[in-house]
Amino acid sequence: MARKPDGDLRKGWTTGACATAAAAAAFEALVTGRFPDPVTIRLPGGQTPGFPLVRAQAGPGYALAAVVKDAGDDPDVTHGATIVARIESAAPGTGLVFRAGEGVGTVTRPGLPVAVGEPAINPAPRRMITEAIGAIAAAHGRDADAVVTISVPGGATLAEKTWNPRLGIVGGLSILGSTGIVVPFSCAAWIHAIQRGIDVARAAGAHHVAGATGRTSEAAVKVLHGLDDVALIDMGDFCGGMLKYLRRHPVPRVTVAGGFAKVAKLAAGHLDLHSGASQVDTMHLAAMLERLGAPAPTVTAARAAGSAAEILGLARAGGFALAQTVAEQARAVALATLAGEAALDIVIVDRDGSIIAHATT
Repeated sequence: MARKPDGDLRKGWTTGACATAAAAAAFEALVTGRFPDPVTIRLPGGQTPGFPLVRAQAGPGYALAAVVKDAGDDPDVTHGATIVARIESAAPGTGLVFRAGEGVGTVTRPGLPVAVGEPAINPAPRRMITEAIGAIAAAHGRDADAVVTISVPGGATLAEKTWNPRLGIVGGLSILGSTGIVVPFSCAAWIHAIQRGIDVARAAGAHHVAGATGRTSEAAVKVLHGLDDVALIDMGDFCGGMLKYLRRHPVPRVTVAGGFAKVAKLAAGHLDLHSGASQVDTMHLAAMLERLGAPAPTVTAARAAGSAAEILGLARAGGFALAQTVAEQARAVALATLAGEAALDIVIVDRDGSIIAHATT
């Protein structure tokens, strides 16, 4: 996860806002023969940004417009992507029909806010597009009947860097964004993906989900518990976000897996495990060693240590079960956050993929 830079950061626009702008420009051109450039849309919060067009094309019964997504200073995988909307005339009374063009995925699993077989254009962007086209249609005294095809050239490749393949969204990206605005380093997309991953797992009938901080710990816990991919949640540093969502959308069993340093942060009460939000508490780990009976020189060395790995090395050299103690304390913190009746276990995974601690019921 990229580190948030210092200073004021520039906000950007979601794929949903960009798709709305492109669709509005294309529909207006279909109705009037003219492309507004820049095209102005109204976001759910009342903001009215303008978007310059990078492509405008019209032909018999259709118009097409495109904008480039500007994610501001957020390290968004879709920053710089071209969002294209093609609007075609439809039979009276049909309303808007949404289709997935090149680079936009199709939903193949239940549990997402869009039905199986539908293009992965989320409900909020659909509402934004519907309202924008409806306003233009009303202004020109006609009905808003059209086929709306959203495309993102290269989106299939970009989607490989997202959760979409695991969520059962095939063929490309999702068109997302509830507000239309990207807040830099809010990590809203990651948290959204965690929530949708849990939704898909529940819809698939999974009784056990596992959140992991990285690929190594995910691979280890998958083998340990024999889990299918649909049950694996790439929670990254957002342990608290995952547990709080599971508190509202429970499953019978939950596993949290990660490296020693990340789990040590959880044991100390931190729910955001990113280095920008929390640090390893070496004093806390040294106190654990002392309670485990470590001699004074070892405790002193732990207090002066520069990393969790160094303290773990001291514990291993002395034969002290520090990793297991950390796992057990982390389990207590996670259980308090989960605040439900789910069975929960904590797995600590070493850098080589071996499990060095496992706290369970």
